[in-house]
Amino acid sequence: MTSYPHLLEPLNLGFVTLRNRVLMGSMHTGLEDRARDYRKLAAYFAERARGGVGLIVTGGIAPNIEGWVKPFSGRLSMPWHVPRHRHVTSAVHAEGGRICMQILHTGRYAYHPLAVAPSRIRSPISPFAPRRLTDAGIRRTIGDFARCADLARNAGYDGVEIMGSEGYLINQFLATRTNHRSDRWGGSLENRMRFAVEIVRQTRARTGPDFIIIYRLSMLDLVEGGQRWDEIIQLAKAVQEAGATLINTGIGWHEARVPTIVGSVPRAAFTWVTRRLKSEIALPLVTTNRINMPEVAEAVLERGDADMVSMARPFLADPAWVRKAASGHTAAINTCIACNQACLDHVFENRRASCLVNPRACYETELPRMPASSRKRYAVVGAGPAGLACATELAERGHQVTLMERSGEIGGQFNLAKRVPGKEEFNEALRYFSERLRETGVTLRLNHEARADELVKGFDAVIIATGVRPRRAGISGEDHPCVLGYQDVLGRNAPLGRKVAIIGAGGIGFDVAEFISQSPTSLEAELARWAREWGVDTMLTTPGALRQPCPEPAAREIWLLQRSPGAPGKRLHKTTGWVHRATLRARDVHMWGGVTYSAIDDAGLHLRRNGEALVLPVDNVVICAGQESEYSLAEQLTARGIPTHRIGGSAVAAELDAERAIREATELASQL
Repeated sequence: MTSYPHLLEPLNLGFVTLRNRVLMGSMHTGLEDRARDYRKLAAYFAERARGGVGLIVTGGIAPNIEGWVKPFSGRLSMPWHVPRHRHVTSAVHAEGGRICMQILHTGRYAYHPLAVAPSRIRSPISPFAPRRLTDAGIRRTIGDFARCADLARNAGYDGVEIMGSEGYLINQFLATRTNHRSDRWGGSLENRMRFAVEIVRQTRARTGPDFIIIYRLSMLDLVEGGQRWDEIIQLAKAVQEAGATLINTGIGWHEARVPTIVGSVPRAAFTWVTRRLKSEIALPLVTTNRINMPEVAEAVLERGDADMVSMARPFLADPAWVRKAASGHTAAINTCIACNQACLDHVFENRRASCLVNPRACYETELPRMPASSRKRYAVVGAGPAGLACATELAERGHQVTLMERSGEIGGQFNLAKRVPGKEEFNEALRYFSERLRETGVTLRLNHEARADELVKGFDAVIIATGVRPRRAGISGEDHPCVLGYQDVLGRNAPLGRKVAIIGAGGIGFDVAEFISQSPTSLEAELARWAREWGVDTMLTTPGALRQPCPEPAAREIWLLQRSPGAPGKRLHKTTGWVHRATLRARDVHMWGGVTYSAIDDAGLHLRRNGEALVLPVDNVVICAGQESEYSLAEQLTARGIPTHRIGGSAVAAELDAERAIREATELASQL
């Protein structure tokens, strides 16, 4: 008997049966945009199909030039576009999988001057004001969707997903926020939803009865001027009547003030809204967002929230997610930690997506798993993220590996990160690496201080992954008893007073601020507390499901300070930084830039700000002034002529970067 009977149960759609209830959700990778990359895209999807996913949905493909995400991004509007897509569908079908292509028209979110929308209202995420579509332009666009679906069928896709959520073009027609028209495409709900319904109807007419049509329905807009719940129900019924096969849940617009997929969002935080719709329509419903482990997905399906679960980033982290769940080997799943650093951050920087915990994602053809040509003996010093990735990769390739760690546990800086609110998922990465160490046969020596004398004997080469040490701030009085390091706070639970200054507003400074500002206890359930903090109307009584945010008060008064001018936090990651800044603002944390530190003494922290001398009467000062590489052992080994490699923080300490550390480790191990 499987531990996940609901998750692994086939789903009969009438003309086709899916092998389980797992949908790999759409996510742009950057490989969709150039014909030369489609063989790489095929390898990426094929590995997920081989891993057992029931249905795959591609990243968004535009039905016309106006719908491009950016100039020359993925488009399927001409017959000569079809062959490149056949690489993808053939590869997926060869592995027994099924795949749908998402048709995405960005509307006013387009990052190019050809953007169109129902009304000429510029979005806050693009510098280009859209052109207002004429009646003829709307009808032509509807036809473009249907033609795109027909071409997708010719390319071998099992179906399409019509992207009607996240604030893209179809969603823009539905919401009064962006639709100010007074013709038959605006005004009343019947008029505003005509565009969406006609797209589904004409797509079904063009593709026939045995073609999957998923409609991605925005169930929570999370913006002012969004749809009311009764409007969403009416649209779902109309889409069902027009010929959709499945309805997938969409949550939030890209301009919403509420985070929807970062680690601070509770797991399965939005499945309740899918359940609300389930009683209204007969079509199978797919729910989504922050579902990353089989037990979470199984619970969602068991309580009847949906008929399928959609996960996107978890399949970047582990393409064999379903196969491992089905075999009862859940501990071996490489879990998505919801960091966004190598996936969404890359996409928004016009880089190829990948995954912090799995650098092979979207690089399957460039980083293939190959056995070593000859077995060698390697010592890896340091069991942080870089050392763990390198040691397990070397051992999997057939090498004999000894991993040495001076502390009593693996994980390095991950052991600090996992204590930060919103980063608890780092625990999952450590569980995964523990299992990988066992599976690959790495010899692990904890509480072991590696020394050059032992490393020169018995090893063919040494990999130094000793990480970093905190940098001193260079302030008079830095050794005062009130001064603590970030490791004292995050790693050792050092007691803090009611007023705290944090020196350094990089990623670690923000982590410390969130850690020490959180309220120690909460009487409310996690989801209810989170919804109240961000102002999500779980009763669905307001348009867009928004209400006034009511954050919990901070546990203490905090100053987050940096020497460089400007607002702190500008260098944080693109898709998550705004969440951290908003969280601290809501907790009334003082965030100051352009500060000059003078001294620390019994009176507190002396500084200058805007030319004025100030004394912050704080109980504690926490130093988060950066890090320095720890590589003294590497220098000793190199001096003795021992082949030595440095990776991760021991190579470059600038801002702790687990993504770079794990990628460097994987690349090195795949070459040795």
